[in-house]
Amino acid sequence: MAARNKARKRAFQILFEADQRGESVQTVLADWVRHSRSDDRQPPVTEYTMQLVEGYAGYVDRIDDLISTYAVGWTLDRMPVVDRNILRLGAYELVWEDETPDAVVIDEAVQLAKEFSTDDSPAFVNGLLARFKDLKPSLRRD
Repeated sequence: MAARNKARKRAFQILFEADQRGESVQTVLADWVRHSRSDDRQPPVTEYTMQLVEGYAGYVDRIDDLISTYAVGWTLDRMPVVDRNILRLGAYELVWEDETPDAVVIDEAVQLAKEFSTDDSPAFVNGLLARFKDLKPSLRRD
C-alpha cells in the first residue's frame, strides 16, 4: 500500500507544479517521466501516478466546478494552492476511480493536507471530500 501512497503524493506534486507553472498536467507529467528516465536521482513515475494524473486531466473542468460549487465560502482562486490540488486529486479518485475504497481516498488526501498545508486544511479537505462521497452517484455525470 505504500506504493499507492507514493503514487498519490507524486500525482499531487504534478498537479501542484502544473498549477504553479500555468501548464497542463499532461505537460508536467511528460516532464516528470522524461526526467525520471534520464536522471537516476529522480524517482520513477509509476503507472498509478500516470493513471491518476491522466484521469484527472479528463475531468479538469468538472472537478473545478464541483469544488467551486461545494466549497462554501471559498473560490478556487482564494483557496491555498496546496489545498486546491489535494482536492482536485481527491475528487477525481473518489468520484471516478472505483478500485480504492472511499475512506482510503479521503484519509490519504487528509494526510497530504497534514504534510503539505496549513493546520486548518485537513479538516477542510476531509469535509469537502466527505460531501463528495455522499453525493458520489450524482457527481459522475459528464
